[in-house]
Amino acid sequence: MIGTATIATAVVAALASLFMAWAIGAGSSGSTPFAPAVGANAISVMRAGLIVGILGFAGAVLQGQSVTEAVGSSLINGVSISAMAATVGLLTAAILVALGVFKGYPIATAFTVTGAVVGVGLAMGGDPAWAKYQQIVTLWVLVPFVGGGIAYGTARLLRADGVPEAYLVPALGGLVGALVANIEFALLGGGAGGSIASELAGGVVQVASGGVAVAPRELLAVRGVVTLVLAGIVAAALYADTQRDEDAAQRRFLLALGGLVAFSAGGSQVGLAIGPLVPLLDTFESVPIIALLVGGGFGLLAGSWTGAPRMIKALAQDYSSLGPRRSIAALIPSFAIAQAAVAFGIPVSFNEVIVSAIVGSGYAAGGAGVSREKMLFTVLAWIGSLALSLGVSYGAMVAVLSVT
Repeated sequence: MIGTATIATAVVAALASLFMAWAIGAGSSGSTPFAPAVGANAISVMRAGLIVGILGFAGAVLQGQSVTEAVGSSLINGVSISAMAATVGLLTAAILVALGVFKGYPIATAFTVTGAVVGVGLAMGGDPAWAKYQQIVTLWVLVPFVGGGIAYGTARLLRADGVPEAYLVPALGGLVGALVANIEFALLGGGAGGSIASELAGGVVQVASGGVAVAPRELLAVRGVVTLVLAGIVAAALYADTQRDEDAAQRRFLLALGGLVAFSAGGSQVGLAIGPLVPLLDTFESVPIIALLVGGGFGLLAGSWTGAPRMIKALAQDYSSLGPRRSIAALIPSFAIAQAAVAFGIPVSFNEVIVSAIVGSGYAAGGAGVSREKMLFTVLAWIGSLALSLGVSYGAMVAVLSVT
């Protein structure tokens, strides 16, 4: 039987998780997805906050499990995070992120939560999970170069005189369509997770073969064909829209990209808020992980609706003066990197992803509107948040253990 003290501590940990989810929704997941669209005057700040909250909630429920489990069980070896440790870590990270929101600087949430969870885990006597750290650090280091580089190259293509936008923008739309077709959703694959392309390919193969099992290579080939068909449909639809009104088509494409990034942000960032609660499910066996995802999703939604507009404005106006073309260039790699992080179960900072892409697309126009001073402070805030959250959470947990 679960004791009263254990239940009370778990409730406090859940409230700390909800606070963390609010801070994330108000910061990285709520502000970054539509910041380029707001900067391009494709949508208002308040409307962006409303839409990103809804899409972030959907992403949290449909794609949040992999990162949630990674944060909860893969960052420290040898010990299981207790309810008290989860509370200490979450409160430390949430306070730092909230301070960043109110000061107008985008604290890297993934850095902060990772440092806090590792800090409390080490204080409990756990061992560092070096293999997982290597994966995480590799992604964090690559993000500015990959995301910024792709954004820079895409923006240069969109500005090139010899590349007709009437063909290039639909081609980019087709590429995004291919990515969407192959991302996994919790509701597909019989509840085990599957993609649109894999489900359609499975249906085609089943009909064509009369229900006879086929080799995995043949199924993969059919999935590739299905992906190309879906990409072609998206590209054709965007091309037709471009022929009617090129500027309006670009704005609609930009908003669609913002929606996809918002959905991906929910799937990635919810794990940072509720991941530390995962070990508690061993004690409270009647609570399914979907309940944590829904609760975390509501926290993200609340944060997006109440606190995100401030950060949206900061990212849209302070980092770079973006037009629709550079905004499209920034959002495409942001969406791809976010989905890669979800697929591998690696916590990633959306602030790092989107800011790198914004700067990369900004430099394609000669660095117009890019604030180097702001970027320097942001990078220092990222590094400082990791070190500070690790040190503070470690010290706080040691203090708690010494009096209990």
